[in-house]
Amino acid sequence: MSPRIRCHCQSCTIRGLIWPVVIITAGVLFLLDRVQGGQLGLDNTYPVILMVIGLMLLAASFGSREGHVEAAVPVVPQAPPPPPSNLPQPPGTGQGQT
Repeated sequence: MSPRIRCHCQSCTIRGLIWPVVIITAGVLFLLDRVQGGQLGLDNTYPVILMVIGLMLLAASFGSREGHVEAAVPVVPQAPPPPPSNLPQPPGTGQGQT
């Protein structure tokens, strides 16, 4: 298996941080829920999580793509196609002729 090429441009770095930031945000919101006695249920916190995801995607779109590395798609070698069998044969190459 070939080593995976990772891009380290600013945009890809920010995109890679989206889920850790969402998990930290959810943890902080649930901690606030416990501290405030259950007033911040999931029905009140999901808009904040959606806003965090949107802000991270917005930040990634404004990030520099200088030095961006595209994912290399491996090229699978293919066998050459078989020769067509319905081509007309030149005269004198039929059966029974010498």
